[in-house]
Amino acid sequence: MAERGGQARRRPWLWCAVLLVVLVAWACGRSGDTGTDRTGGATGSTRKPDASAHPSRTPATPTPKPSPSGTNTPSGTYDPAAYAPQVRARAAEAGVSPRLLMAILYNESYKPHDPALERAWQRYKPGAAFGIANMHRAAFDETKRGRAFAARRWEELPDDRDLAVRAAAWYLRDLARQLPAHPSGPYDKDELLGLGYNTGAGNMRAFARGATPGSQAADYLSRLRSNWGKAGRAVARTGGG
Repeated sequence: MAERGGQARRRPWLWCAVLLVVLVAWACGRSGDTGTDRTGGATGSTRKPDASAHPSRTPATPTPKPSPSGTNTPSGTYDPAAYAPQVRARAAEAGVSPRLLMAILYNESYKPHDPALERAWQRYKPGAAFGIANMHRAAFDETKRGRAFAARRWEELPDDRDLAVRAAAWYLRDLARQLPAHPSGPYDKDELLGLGYNTGAGNMRAFARGATPGSQAADYLSRLRSNWGKAGRAVARTGGG
């Protein structure tokens, strides 16, 4: 997920370029691992412009709770459509569009979502996002307050994809509550929520008033639109809307 304050998006070719560096860093980290992970706060996903968090050492990720559909085992090969059952269930729970939630997962699939690789990348770049929805610690901790998953931890996101989908769904719910009743800009509700997911609530409200997105946000919106069709097909494949 993009940063809640407007973080530059990583292009797929850049991930190929840094993959070797990350794997080397991971191997070095594993050789001196003491059973804890270095995990950090907010830069690159759902952080509001004024949200912040700092790197810290945290316990190893606990065993995740099972997915409702039983297809929650992370692997290096990732297809967002495989998580359509979770998307439909969590979108219904939060009262948001499953198609929008799926389109965002497609947008956020630009980088590998292997748990070990995500942690290795975060050792290389403290503060990186976790999980298939690319959520940062500050965003997750804010979103889970008062919710049924309030006891869950941000460090669980790489290993529990259902939790990642659930947090993203409720974050979209929170963004929807902050939309103006009558937007004056050229974007519809789903487009505004997608922009909000990428740039934060404050920027989303500015776009709703007619502000023009910068190049990074515009690129995110363009990809969201291009993913709209396959997102709809994915959530409808086994009976969704």
